[in-house]
Amino acid sequence: MAMTNDELDKELLHSQAHIWHHIFNFMKSMSLKCAVQLGIADIIHQHGQPMTLSELVAVLKINKAKTWSVYHLMRILVHSGFLVKQKVSENDEEDGYLLTPASRRLLKDKPLSVRPFLLAMLDPIFTEPWHYVSQWFHNDNPTPFDTAHGKTILEYVTHEPKLNNLFNDAMASDSRLVASVVIKDCKVVFEGLNSIVDVGGGTGTVAKAIADGFPHLHCTVIDLPHVVAGLQGTNNFNYVGGNMFEAIPPADAALLKWVLHDWSDEESVKILKKCKEAIPSKDKGGKVIIIDMVVKDEKGDDESMETQLLFDMLMMVVATGRERNEKEWAKLFFDAGFSDYKITPILGLRPLIEVYP
Repeated sequence: MAMTNDELDKELLHSQAHIWHHIFNFMKSMSLKCAVQLGIADIIHQHGQPMTLSELVAVLKINKAKTWSVYHLMRILVHSGFLVKQKVSENDEEDGYLLTPASRRLLKDKPLSVRPFLLAMLDPIFTEPWHYVSQWFHNDNPTPFDTAHGKTILEYVTHEPKLNNLFNDAMASDSRLVASVVIKDCKVVFEGLNSIVDVGGGTGTVAKAIADGFPHLHCTVIDLPHVVAGLQGTNNFNYVGGNMFEAIPPADAALLKWVLHDWSDEESVKILKKCKEAIPSKDKGGKVIIIDMVVKDEKGDDESMETQLLFDMLMMVVATGRERNEKEWAKLFFDAGFSDYKITPILGLRPLIEVYP
């Protein structure tokens, strides 16, 4: 049945609004970045009670001629779920702003802050490649990052201190959050182990936490020499500079936290095979512990599903990897010669996977 003129007009306007929403969606993340750089969450947190706009502006070190613009920034932060408004008192005409659980994860100098990850991912070094995706589809470069910057992200990190520091800080902040959950809720995973090697473990945030939480475990971090250069270990914790594609130090278990999604299937199989060479057989307790996303194909939490799809695009743009569903993970494990695996959904968007030789 043909649509009426009114229905056509309604569809046209709805389509326009839908397109506008996606055109301008990046402004939410850039507004959040602005708020973090201005220290808005920290100021409200230090205030200790609902903070009015006038109180906030009095503390912010900004051009006073732009005071009126702070309201518009705060309004989008409220809409995005990073602030809530609340009456300060019955006699006060101005509402006050309070933090939400999400914005409390952006406070500076908090051990579980996501702030370093946000500042890294929204730095121009990482946002610039998105302007080159269509061009990349026509060339031979491995990633749009390479098209934008003339080098791979690994080459860039190796030679550019700014990106190296941004990236290491971002990974360390995420690792602190993950480690806090793993140590508290995943103790059974480490039962029966005497040693573990954190493959591509960066500056060792997760391995340090495991070493502290399980003093009987000897923990080794292997990463590229420039990443671990100058870092000092302890009695049950040490660093090894090396290449996971060539050799991995032997241990009862190998840990891959947010590593394999950076790499293609072929590269991931090579890494897993090196892990298999480093650990004992299944009957002697050997296993690989993976912390990474498992994309759910069925309809579920829309925000979580969209976040996984966005991460999948991120891996395409800055690395050669991808996010995988359970079937795709299983193929990697079996192609690498492993016999079985177990998925424990305990880390939100990234479950814990135990893979057995």
